[in-house]
Amino acid sequence: MPLTRLGRWGLGCAQLGNLYTAITDEVAAATVERAWEEGVRYFDTAPHYGLGLSERRLGAVLAGLPRDEFVVSTKVGRLLEPDPPGAGRRDDQGFDVPATYRRVWDFSRDGVRRSLEESLGRLGLDRVDIVYVHDPDAHFAAALDEALPALIELREEGVIGAVGVGMNQAAMPAEFVRRSDLDVVLIAGRYTLLDQRALDELLPLCRERGVAVVAAGVFNGGILATPTPGAMYDYAEAPAELVERAARIAEVCAHHDVELPQAAIALPAGHPAVAAVVLGAHTPSQVSANLARARRPVPASVWPDLADSGLLRPDAVSPAEV
Repeated sequence: MPLTRLGRWGLGCAQLGNLYTAITDEVAAATVERAWEEGVRYFDTAPHYGLGLSERRLGAVLAGLPRDEFVVSTKVGRLLEPDPPGAGRRDDQGFDVPATYRRVWDFSRDGVRRSLEESLGRLGLDRVDIVYVHDPDAHFAAALDEALPALIELREEGVIGAVGVGMNQAAMPAEFVRRSDLDVVLIAGRYTLLDQRALDELLPLCRERGVAVVAAGVFNGGILATPTPGAMYDYAEAPAELVERAARIAEVCAHHDVELPQAAIALPAGHPAVAAVVLGAHTPSQVSANLARARRPVPASVWPDLADSGLLRPDAVSPAEV
């Protein structure tokens, strides 16, 4: 199973699709190469990221690496339809790329197979290790009745290694775990220093049923890296009260000689249901900085201090408890 080869840390590749900020092909390649040099062997991408740009850039680097030594995940649910831009029109979903394609929701069996085939072409691979149903928030029935059975069929055929869902909420993934034969759940932003809703049902359920969890969005869009006015929270500018709360968390961490992003990585990494934490980066230096923080121990005293300050749920599982 590819899940046994994830490693503790993965590279989230939304930034390779020019998330918020454009980077060059050279910087994108160097970012993936630095992750590899740092020991990262899990790479997560999606057609949504930069209208296929992330998959193409990732695939260009992976082509020169031994296939059996890395794990790749991509996603289905959004087909990319050609849509020639007019007057320099740009993508309107957070990626600094020309709007040469439009995203079309499609969770049908045929849509899933077509999406995967197109992803394999962009990645330059003959197989993908993990495929997630991506953001089916408004498409629960289609995802459950069509997309997931299609992926399970592909898993049984040996075309993919594992089946999952990837979402920015915790309640619906828990329902998918109950009602489908999932291997893994990618949960973005819902088990962080600012939001621990995944503790309500999802994480205990995944642990009970042996479903691996990949934690992403651990900085909640950036606010838990740099809690200043204008910081991003879940793809939008953070409201002032969240900036203030993140700054208060940073103050408590500083009393223990811990950086805020260091603690933001450590909290989800410490939960026993979490198999890997995916960290995004725009540059090679960000890769190295993130991994240095990830590998630096966080004193056990941080977590009860945050809880006593009303800044962390008392039932949050900390690294000290694992």
